[in-house]
Parts: sequence; C-alpha cells; structure tokens
Amino acid sequence: MLQPGQPAPVFDLPDADMNMVSLGSFKNHRHVVLYFYPRDDTPGCTMEAIDFSDLEDEFNHLKTVVLGISMDDCLSHGSFRDKHGLCVQLLADVDGEVCRSYGVLQEKETDGRRRTGILRSTFIIDRKGVLQHALYGVSPRGHAVEVLDLVRSIGKCK
Repeated sequence: MLQPGQPAPVFDLPDADMNMVSLGSFKNHRHVVLYFYPRDDTPGCTMEAIDFSDLEDEFNHLKTVVLGISMDDCLSHGSFRDKHGLCVQLLADVDGEVCRSYGVLQEKETDGRRRTGILRSTFIIDRKGVLQHALYGVSPRGHAVEVLDLVRSIGKCK
C-alpha cells in the first residue's frame, strides 16, 4: 500500500474520448484527486462519480483536477459519462497496470469463484507529485465532500 509522502506512481491512460492523460502534465500546476472505482454504471460508482462532478467548481477553485480510474474501456466510460452527465475525467486502465501500481487490486470470491477487482480507493496528490492522502476501501456515500475537505487542508499547509 502506498503511504503519504511517497511520490505518486506516474501513468499515461486514455480517457473516455481516447485522449491520453498523463499524471505528469499536472505537476507544478494542479493537485490531483485520483479515485479508483470498481465498474462503470453500478450504484455506488454512479453515486461517487455524480458527487465528484457536482463539486467540480469547488475543486477547480482549489486548482484540483479529479480523475476516476477503472478497468472498464474507453467506450464504457463514454457511455457512463454521457448517461449521467459526468464532468470528471474517466480513465481506462484495462490491463490493470496503474491499479497494481497504486495497490488497489484485490481478490474477491463471488459465487464460489475467485476474481480480481478494484478496492474503491482515493489518492490526493499535491502539485509536486507527492501523495498527501492514500485512502483505501472507502465508501462512496459522502466521499467526495470528505475528499474536498482534505484538499482544502492541503492548501492551508502548502
């Protein structure tokens, strides 16, 4: 598991429109909220994405970009975004490489079969590319507001 104070693992991933997004492009410009979620268009994931989208203006005011990552593909992300009017950028990590680098993959047993899935987790990365918060196993309800408060506290400390 990653810990605050560590450099955030860098990545380049495609978004819902198949444009590449690089974590490094935000360095020295914006804080990054990186949230990992299990699957597009499921109840908890939809709630979380809508909540983050609803707070877009507040995050922008704090010079913070919100990026959501799952192992769904770009087409799934596009449909999810359009169906719910989301404004957060959704990134596709179909091979799970970035999920592994952030330590969010876990094995689960469903219907007697073991499979690997994403543990809902959020990372707050400051403008220098350093992890300020690593939150594993979060609940989607009220999470976006909690994250916004944590980003506000970074601004007071930096």
